[in-house]
Amino acid sequence: MKIMAGNSNLPLARAIAGYLEQPLTDASVRRFADEEVFVEIHENVRGEDVFVVQSTSYPANDNLMELLICVDALRRASARRITAVIPYFGYARQDRKPGPRTPISAKLVANLITQAGADRVLSVDLHAGQIQGFFDIPTDNLFGAPVMAADIQARYGDQSLMVVSPDVGGVVRARALAKRLDNAPLAIVDKRRDKPGQSEVMNIIGDVKGRACILIDDIIDSGGTLCNAAQALMDAGAASVTAYITHGVLSGGAVARVNGSALKELVITDSILGTEATRESDRIRILTIAPLIGEAIRRIADESSVSSLFD
Repeated sequence: MKIMAGNSNLPLARAIAGYLEQPLTDASVRRFADEEVFVEIHENVRGEDVFVVQSTSYPANDNLMELLICVDALRRASARRITAVIPYFGYARQDRKPGPRTPISAKLVANLITQAGADRVLSVDLHAGQIQGFFDIPTDNLFGAPVMAADIQARYGDQSLMVVSPDVGGVVRARALAKRLDNAPLAIVDKRRDKPGQSEVMNIIGDVKGRACILIDDIIDSGGTLCNAAQALMDAGAASVTAYITHGVLSGGAVARVNGSALKELVITDSILGTEATRESDRIRILTIAPLIGEAIRRIADESSVSSLFD
């Protein structure tokens, strides 16, 4: 097996390779003067089982093109099997038609990855589970819940916990985490979203008074929804509010918004390479998912069960 990395998140790729005790494949992924992507693999991969680690985070289009060209280069170099390891799958929020004459971009990206020559896809906490069905190749969707649950137990296990979903659509994810936390009670934030990036909290469903609330979601982008939810929970009498989010997109002024919010702490994973502002914030902490992805890669290479990781 070989591990190859694009440029989107080299620290995570190195950590995964370190967990597997494998060196990263010797390859260069660079740009021509006009920003065209050029990939060159400097070692033999013929007949190998190759895993390409590349999040399609900001800049999404550049990182997506890197992934596609890496896969094409491996296919033309006669790799036996190519697995696209995409810790953060960009365009996942465009998974349906919210209105007339709009695209389903997640399906388009799935088609591009398949047509480039990928034989398998491995991702973490897809925004919507049905995206697995957009691919015509085997797709594994890993869950960050075990990593988060272990951290919550270590830091807040002695407190009266309440798992909170920031919207009705995230209830399944929140319930799965609550089950891992000895069936902690569940609350839901009822919100209204008038347009992307803006939301208004309407009601809190559940009694959060005196509870250490754990907000759980898959993506934090602008941070508006999460910060509004945290303030609403504190207004409802919560003892504290901590957010656990898998993918820290944190675009625009999101970090400043989090720093000035009612959140005690925002915990994200390293599925996306953090910006300098993210790393310097004393309100934001980063958990690594390298062992989780590394173990899944090992099991895929060994043809053993991946789902048993979450039993």
